[in-house]
Amino acid sequence: MDTSLYAAVDLGSNSFHMVIARLTDGRMQIIDRIKERVRLAEGMDEGRNMSPQAMARGLDCLALFAERLTNIKPDQIRIAGTYTLRRASNARDFVREAAKVLNHPIEIISGQEEARLIYQGVAHTQHLEGRVLVVDIGGGSTELIIGEGFSPLALTSRKMGCVSFTQQFFPAGRLGPSQFEAAVLAARHQLDPVREQYRTLGWQSCLGSSGSIRTVHDVLVQEGLTEGGITREALARLSGRILGHKKVSALRFDGLPSERQEVFVAAVAILTALFDALPIERMDYSDGALREGLLYEFEERLQHHDIRERTALALASHYRIDGRQAARVEASALALFDLLAPDWQLEADPYRAILRWAAQLHEIGLAINYGGIHRHSAYILANTDLPGFNQDDQSLLAALVRFHRKSLKLGDLPPLPNHDQQAVLRCIRILRLAVAANHRRLDGLLPPWQARARGEGLTLTLPAPWCEENRLLMQNLEKEQAYCAEQGWRLDFQLS
Repeated sequence: MDTSLYAAVDLGSNSFHMVIARLTDGRMQIIDRIKERVRLAEGMDEGRNMSPQAMARGLDCLALFAERLTNIKPDQIRIAGTYTLRRASNARDFVREAAKVLNHPIEIISGQEEARLIYQGVAHTQHLEGRVLVVDIGGGSTELIIGEGFSPLALTSRKMGCVSFTQQFFPAGRLGPSQFEAAVLAARHQLDPVREQYRTLGWQSCLGSSGSIRTVHDVLVQEGLTEGGITREALARLSGRILGHKKVSALRFDGLPSERQEVFVAAVAILTALFDALPIERMDYSDGALREGLLYEFEERLQHHDIRERTALALASHYRIDGRQAARVEASALALFDLLAPDWQLEADPYRAILRWAAQLHEIGLAINYGGIHRHSAYILANTDLPGFNQDDQSLLAALVRFHRKSLKLGDLPPLPNHDQQAVLRCIRILRLAVAANHRRLDGLLPPWQARARGEGLTLTLPAPWCEENRLLMQNLEKEQAYCAEQGWRLDFQLS
């Protein structure tokens, strides 16, 4: 197994992409790219179910990808699902089968996180000067980002994509002025909520990063409609030529590959709306996109610049969390984790890291009120955009915080398909003990943890004089003992 190789896979609504890189002198060097058009969003019914045919195409593609991933370490692979897998009612069925094919979990990322990663992909592969607007038209959604250097300033994901718009406005390949104008108007409507914000921020240059934008760019150049870059005038001239046909299948343009023909008109309509509404004067093409963003996240984490850590710190600051109490709970939780991880077979990645962030943020719900703080904290963490966290890890973070105190109503535990349920419950127990033991909110109060586990039984060894001096705190720990007993978990205290 080659430990220098890293892989990122983007499960898009129209195409699946895989990029392989080698880590050389601390930098990622891309050595292979694989792309397959699967049209995952095609044929989605009114109940938002992906069709069996689309799911089969996706799984067949992933079987090919799996061959290429066999010699790469599992913790050096990231596989992300985007708009269609966020939206589809039967997404969980597909994700479960895909994970079996790839022998690796699938991350479902939010629209905001997708936009952030797209920007990172562009920023790491393109020399950027000044403020830049990045646009990515996917199969189901379009991401818009304004940033400077490696820092995004505005992120949004709009529900308009070349596959979904093709199905909605150009069914069966029908084409006409009224249909094209309806698609443009629908795209402009999607842009209305962010138009003023983006106009106010402004930008010096604009880059498009998707296959759809590349196709439009290539057609404009090869048809002689532009000398380079996409402009509003060139788009208008191209639209005129498109509307000279009544069927999408009749389009014949230099630079238009057959696999892009079906969704080409929808991409032109979305671009037309973008150029008119924002407005955009010129857009150039960039090779960087989501998969490169996923890849370069590895590089950031290797350099200990984990965006998730910055996210947790920003939340703690925004909600004015008591940092000293958070640090006490964090120290206790991590000390317990390190003692119990061998007995409980808890993997440091991801459980130790997410337990740490849960300890840091468990009191975030105080911003609402103390009553029901555990529920308020979980709600905030589950419903806030958390840069760097995929949906499954965000759900795990919220779940740990949700159960950090009071009775364990485990029926409320959300599905966490990419996490081992036993490991999740054990992390909950660790966090609960850390919170209970720090109830008095004092530094230096606790003796060093001594703990061992046998199955689900847990024994804490505490100094007898300390227990006598801290009866109120021991009552708190005994309450936790009773909560555990309700779940059939033994929690024993042994005096030393």
